[in-house]
Amino acid sequence: MEAHRSKFRVTKMAEVLNVSRSGFYAYLTRPVSERQQENELLLQKIKEIHRRSKGTYGYPRIADELKDQAAGAPAPSKNRVYRLMRDAGIRAKTVKKYKATTNSNHDLPVAENLLNREFTAKKPNQKWVSDITYIWTDEGWLYLAGIMDLCGRTIVGFSMADHMRKSLVIAALNQAVGRTKAGKGLLVHSDRGIQYASHAYQDVLKKNGFKCSMSRRGNCWDNAPMESFWGKLKQEWLYGHRFKTRDEAKAAIFEYIEVFYNRRRKHSSNNYKVPMEFMKAA
Repeated sequence: MEAHRSKFRVTKMAEVLNVSRSGFYAYLTRPVSERQQENELLLQKIKEIHRRSKGTYGYPRIADELKDQAAGAPAPSKNRVYRLMRDAGIRAKTVKKYKATTNSNHDLPVAENLLNREFTAKKPNQKWVSDITYIWTDEGWLYLAGIMDLCGRTIVGFSMADHMRKSLVIAALNQAVGRTKAGKGLLVHSDRGIQYASHAYQDVLKKNGFKCSMSRRGNCWDNAPMESFWGKLKQEWLYGHRFKTRDEAKAAIFEYIEVFYNRRRKHSSNNYKVPMEFMKAA
């Protein structure tokens, strides 16, 4: 009634809603309850966390962030956070599915699917998954190759270029090796694309003593963690942006991976721990 007083008479609204005018006026003069005050303060914190995540956090991650901020003190429940967000119209961006292109029409040897959808790793540098995706700019397509460590789902290597030749995936692999100092026995999984089956890429794997694993033909679920990451990157960070140049897109992708995703974004597969924190603890 208070929100519509400028449009309708109080007497008429009270009649339609079957309430008394005196009760409405008493409500206006009633002091705000302690619970309401707490909810208002909590909602401000929720809005700030949601803003810092650029709209990517839903109520589970926001509730977990509030728990971290409480530092052992009583924290609001997920249900309470959900109700406040719902009433305020605050929601996370929805992740859309994106279809990747893989050229597996070649005569190069392919590896067996050694990963076999076992998407967990107890320690870093045991299992990596890799893939290629693409982002449109006014200058044309920007191709992005990434490598994820399944321990913590951290992106340990990536490279970007205006092509998707074998040098793109080799650069990402070399960066991951240089950053992690991974040793022999590491399992590196990819699709059957010609870049990953190339002799040059396979030589890098052999040189480092890595084991090669490849998805079955046309089965994106065999590389689900990387497919999921591409969806997060595009929907949470890139969707709705028009990049005039490839350099603009590169800067946005670098910020998402190195600043936000690896170091700030709570991951549900890590019990809402940040990827790099989870990996370091492991």
